[in-house]
Amino acid sequence: MKKANSSRPVPRTIVVGVTASVAAYKAAELVSRLVKEGNEVRVVMTPDSLHFIRPLTLQSLSRRRVYVDMFEPVVEFDHLHVSLAERADTVAVVPATADFIGKVAAGRADDLLSALIMTTSAPVLFAPAMNAGMYGSPILRENISRLQKHGFFFIGPEEGRLACGETGPGRLAEIDRIAARVRELAGVKEG
Repeated sequence: MKKANSSRPVPRTIVVGVTASVAAYKAAELVSRLVKEGNEVRVVMTPDSLHFIRPLTLQSLSRRRVYVDMFEPVVEFDHLHVSLAERADTVAVVPATADFIGKVAAGRADDLLSALIMTTSAPVLFAPAMNAGMYGSPILRENISRLQKHGFFFIGPEEGRLACGETGPGRLAEIDRIAARVRELAGVKEG
């Protein structure tokens, strides 16, 4: 009989939200890493994120159904946005677009991911990824500041080459940094 390893972290339920950014493919690496660490990872995609990455990729990596539509019939949970919100130890929006950050800052909850964020009491981490001009916009900066005042967390973005060909702030933070921050917010201690 194997002895339990008490130094091993307790598995956590982490919801990874994916929004419509070219950097959406990097969410696959984050999901894979979090699952390998023994966490239960649930993926929620915005409808527009489907233009950048397919649910099958994230489903294969998470080994769980990927959720997109708030109104599709679900057997697993009664009210999907409430059930996922209650189960989450943390929610990480990777990547977070300017549009999605603005939506949450405005208190809108018109898709599954934004409704889940409005419902959860778990820590919510946004990892912005966008054009440098968008990231420098005073409106976006106000939205980020507003969300931080309400207890939301942000990581990055980093300076570097962007999908548009420019160089500047707006590149998604490195997955290692995001995963470490997710673990920290979920209360997972590295052993």
